[in-house]
Amino acid sequence: MPLLALLLLGFFAEIAVLIAVGNAIGGLWVIALLLLSTLVGLSLVRRQGAQTMAAFRESVFQRQEPHQEMADGVLIAAAGALIMVPGFLSDAAALFLLFPPTRKLVSRRIARKAEAAALKFEHERRFGAGQVVEGQIIDVDTDPVVITERRELR
Repeated sequence: MPLLALLLLGFFAEIAVLIAVGNAIGGLWVIALLLLSTLVGLSLVRRQGAQTMAAFRESVFQRQEPHQEMADGVLIAAAGALIMVPGFLSDAAALFLLFPPTRKLVSRRIARKAEAAALKFEHERRFGAGQVVEGQIIDVDTDPVVITERRELR
């Protein structure tokens, strides 16, 4: 449900920005800007995708795990999808994902969340999803107990 609300909010924001820009510069210029931003964005997606694929091949060739390259590929694909959505806000989000420094920030955040989810899953798999009971340990220094007589069990 929150994802649907977020998508609807984004849709209405895109329409509001398109109307505002259309009122400022005219409808034909808005269409021209949307087409131009789509063409520029797709060329950036193609270039960044080729660089990421080359880095992926190099990483595999050196027998290293291509975690960062795979994350970059997914984020570039998401940027390509955002470029195809008509609107200026989605284009800005796509450009944010296409620049390597900001893409690295996003991929690190996603990796941290995925690692935390994996640790939680592993903990629940081992110990079960139980409740934590707060408690306090009291260490009492007492003399050792000495048993002087022993009773027999019957």
